[in-house]
Amino acid sequence: MLTLQGAQRPFCDRLSRRSFLAIGGMTLGGLSLSDILRAEQRSGTAGRHRGIIMIYMPGGPPHQDMYDLKPEAPSEFRGEFTPIDTNVPGIQIGELLPRLASRMDRFVIIRSLVGSDGAHASTLCTTGHRYGSDPAGGWPVFGSVVSALLGQTTSAIPAAADLSERMQHDPYNIRAAGFLGTAHAPFRPEGEVLGDMVVARDLLDRIDDRKTLLTEFDRFRRDADRQRDALGLASDPHLDTCTERALDLLTSSALVDALDLEREDPAVRSTYGTDDPQVLPYSSAGYRALMSRFLLARRLIEAGVRCVTVSFADFDWHGANFANARKVLPLFDQGITALVDDLHARGMERDVSVVAWGEFGRTPRINANAGRDHWPQVSCALLAGGGMRTGKVIGSTNRLAESAIDRPVHYNEVLATLYHNIGLDAATASVRDLNGRPRYLIDGHLPIAELV
Repeated sequence: MLTLQGAQRPFCDRLSRRSFLAIGGMTLGGLSLSDILRAEQRSGTAGRHRGIIMIYMPGGPPHQDMYDLKPEAPSEFRGEFTPIDTNVPGIQIGELLPRLASRMDRFVIIRSLVGSDGAHASTLCTTGHRYGSDPAGGWPVFGSVVSALLGQTTSAIPAAADLSERMQHDPYNIRAAGFLGTAHAPFRPEGEVLGDMVVARDLLDRIDDRKTLLTEFDRFRRDADRQRDALGLASDPHLDTCTERALDLLTSSALVDALDLEREDPAVRSTYGTDDPQVLPYSSAGYRALMSRFLLARRLIEAGVRCVTVSFADFDWHGANFANARKVLPLFDQGITALVDDLHARGMERDVSVVAWGEFGRTPRINANAGRDHWPQVSCALLAGGGMRTGKVIGSTNRLAESAIDRPVHYNEVLATLYHNIGLDAATASVRDLNGRPRYLIDGHLPIAELV
């Protein structure tokens, strides 16, 4: 534990006449501070800061009611919604997505997404591998891979962050870093971790004399050296560097500031809408529509995080598909367009890739409960940013939206595109598993040629 004794002034609660900063339990992804910094030291941070924001739509969004409506199909297939024109001639989408329709030139729709394994899990979207196909330690999610290969942009900011809710169908995200280990686990801003960071920023702000702070850091270094010598431990050539990085992290408020939405321009914040904690009264899962997570994702990327994953709502609509869609899809429409508008307004649209998708599609035929069931045969995805050629639709399905008939796009082609956009060649880059075996990021799939 590192304890910093600061200036001679009381806290507002007057519990002490001295300021104390004690941070021993602060972790990122379940990892001790020193472990994080030693792992980060191995990776470079050269080049401009590019990023990925993945919006994971658990349960499988209904492609027939969003991007691939079939108005000429029989009533038991086509559903209740009408297609509307977009600002790109010849492209139509569902009536519940009017904001997206007015900005179609900034987006790409994939109507022919294939390769789902049918598992109710984020595994395929976040790793590119089938659920249950794990090597020892498990497959790492894409953010952990980027962390291992590109490292952190700065020592005070993690390479990856996970803003997803814990999902009942998805045990995989518990071990997100897989065989890469907790050094590359995405940061989750929750619980004691976030509390410690807020306390750190607050207490450091109260220290009047910066020289006193630096004196305490020097004392910490000397004490660590004496303890190491007393125990007869070999000198660690990286100790000084890791200590410096630790102090960078402890004395930086960048990450906590990024998570503090009160620091955001109220006008910008309002464009994202408000969180809806009871978004799905007709759903057994009931994941919330947390609109603020779209904004947090942008703020984290802007602060230096490379990859952010966000989960949004729940789309496992075996019943009341159309009632749920009327509630959820307008919220998604607002959140995703506010995010992409914000990236454009800040000049980040070429550097930050956005993808929104789920683990499979929904059945073309509507069931007896006015719902749609699981349909791994074909699904959909929405992309934006990253320097991609936008304003287009890729692929098509047959007249009932049952299968891809033109330009099927595999999930791994999308992931290969995201890796390409962030500066990694998925065909040649690799990470080593627990046996030292190199594992390519994506086997057998290349970036989508129409986009890059």
